[in-house]
Amino acid sequence: MGHDRTISRRMLLAGLAASPLMGGRFALAAPSLPKMVVTKDPNCGCCTAWIEHVRAAGFDVSVVESPDVNRLKVRLGVPPALASCHTAEIGGYVIEGHVPAATIKRLLSEKPEAKGLAVPGMPVGSPGMEVPGAEPDTYEVVLFGPAGQRAYARFKGSREA
Repeated sequence: MGHDRTISRRMLLAGLAASPLMGGRFALAAPSLPKMVVTKDPNCGCCTAWIEHVRAAGFDVSVVESPDVNRLKVRLGVPPALASCHTAEIGGYVIEGHVPAATIKRLLSEKPEAKGLAVPGMPVGSPGMEVPGAEPDTYEVVLFGPAGQRAYARFKGSREA
């Protein structure tokens, strides 16, 4: 009595599914995100809401509370016109203000030559600035650096416009 050596589809799928558990070479590793450090004013609630937004998107975030966030903005080269209420550092970039997590992931994936991204001011409807019953603002995420500034993404609330 001979053994059938063909592999059924079910056996193949079961083996692939078990592979990550067994450390097999077919294990699919999710790309890891670099650690994010957010510096914020200790009294700012919208900054805390934005931090919850990026954590929910998979970012590992540590928080530094400082009453003088502006000193950091100057040191990191954030143009005054792009300043907001908190500043984050991740993967060699500066993230200023209420930048959506998906746009930060795009930046880290594309790796453009720039200092970072900014959402100037505190637009209603941006992550951390949701106001129940209020119409969300349309706002731009600005890519900034030595080559100047340009729109990197445009949003109406949390949706790309």
